[in-house]
Amino acid sequence: MNRVSAIADKLQSIVGVENLHAATPGDSFCGRQPESVVSPGNEQELAAVLACADQAGIAVIPRGGSTKLAWGNAPRKAELVVSTLRLNHVREHAWADLTVTVEAGCTLQSLQEVLARHNQRLALDGLWPERATIGGVLSTNDSGALRLRFGSLRDLILGVTLALPDGTLASSGGKVVKNVAGYDLPKLATGALGTLGVITRAVFRLHPRSVESLTLSFAAATVEQLQEKILAVLDAQLAQTALQIRAESSAPLEVDILFEATAAGLLAQQDRLQKLLGEIRAERSGDRNWMARQQLWEASDPGSVIAKLCLLPTDFAKTLRALEQIATSETLRWRIVLQATGLGWLRLDGRSPGLRAALERLRREIEERGGSLILLGRPPELDSLGVWGSEGDAVPLMRAVKQRMDPKGTLNPGRFVGGI
Repeated sequence: MNRVSAIADKLQSIVGVENLHAATPGDSFCGRQPESVVSPGNEQELAAVLACADQAGIAVIPRGGSTKLAWGNAPRKAELVVSTLRLNHVREHAWADLTVTVEAGCTLQSLQEVLARHNQRLALDGLWPERATIGGVLSTNDSGALRLRFGSLRDLILGVTLALPDGTLASSGGKVVKNVAGYDLPKLATGALGTLGVITRAVFRLHPRSVESLTLSFAAATVEQLQEKILAVLDAQLAQTALQIRAESSAPLEVDILFEATAAGLLAQQDRLQKLLGEIRAERSGDRNWMARQQLWEASDPGSVIAKLCLLPTDFAKTLRALEQIATSETLRWRIVLQATGLGWLRLDGRSPGLRAALERLRREIEERGGSLILLGRPPELDSLGVWGSEGDAVPLMRAVKQRMDPKGTLNPGRFVGGI
């Protein structure tokens, strides 16, 4: 008898017989096969399930749309999956106040459709919005190019409710039910990979939908020219909403700039951008360019590596030059999407010995300039390379917070930095 079976009667009394079932091979991830999957219908049930598992010493894996379960370390144990998909309601859209309260299992796309009825949006362009849930997006701190204008998730979130392993429902920020003194829960939970508590609902600030939009793209002949033009655009009095670089092996360097305004405003922005670029011509391009980040995962094979980069915008040229040289020496193919905020996503394809050497060299160069390279996807033979790279000096503090909120290590054990 597996460990979850010992508490099956308790779990069924909480969620109902139909909402607890044995895990299938489709529920496995990162080489881990859970025993069971439980689907609470509200946050009180979810908190009670966590308390039951915590008391029994059972490792819990929170799961939303399953789009990013491979991010982070593989958990040391994965016995009970707690699905949030039944917590999928928009609880309150205070459109006059530009705020929304939404449950964690609601998909990003479903939320945007509700907000659009009042011509509003959550200014967030996360990956796979039709499947990614609000809780998963927050737990992985996933945001795209729109953060240049609207800020990161930590800027958009106003409040959050967490179910803690001991069964407590703790809220902080907007729409407060219970405050937890000393902790800024919205910011603490964002990016924690579900290791501190299970997000049950969140409150966000909203923005109006754009009147009209225009994407302009231009190509740069060299990385130095690209660096010069991007810094000029960022320093100019332009009102761009997003800016990204697209580059790949043996292909031109391309830059996309998104503007949102009235028709007259867009024409004015286009004219000013063209004067700024000088001899380089910016052409209107399609919105599909903004799917470039997500396309890095398309048609990937088990030998592909996908990494997230964090750089200073002034280091774009140095990083691209280093990437090109390293990939060439190791006979690798590469594609990269860099955003004006300094975040980037890289895909490398090739043979494993070359991949390992290239990643080690590239990570070392990036870290020497104060950046980071985090592995989001890699073949099993590169598991020893490490997801996070240099962990810095914050790990002891992170361990202390984990110990305070999840003393038994029930939630996603080992998944975060430092094996937390």
